[in-house]
Amino acid sequence: MRTEPIEPGPEQESVWDYPRPPRSESSSGHVKVTFNNVVLADTHTARRVLDTSHQPVFYIPPRDIEMHYLENSLLTTYCEI
Repeated sequence: MRTEPIEPGPEQESVWDYPRPPRSESSSGHVKVTFNNVVLADTHTARRVLDTSHQPVFYIPPRDIEMHYLENSLLTTYCEI
């Protein structure tokens, strides 16, 4: 596992520059999730969570998700934000 930063290219971000503890910010882009040519989510109001040495994670508002394609799970996750 590589733990040393790699210098980012033009218009790229370095995950090593992300804060600790994590930060949540509005995303200015269009986030679209597709599977088997079916659009599962489509939003312009996603949140981006940035945490040191981790790729950004996008959180999509439930109103912008086709919830009928999803099913409940007994598994859980935790975010410290």
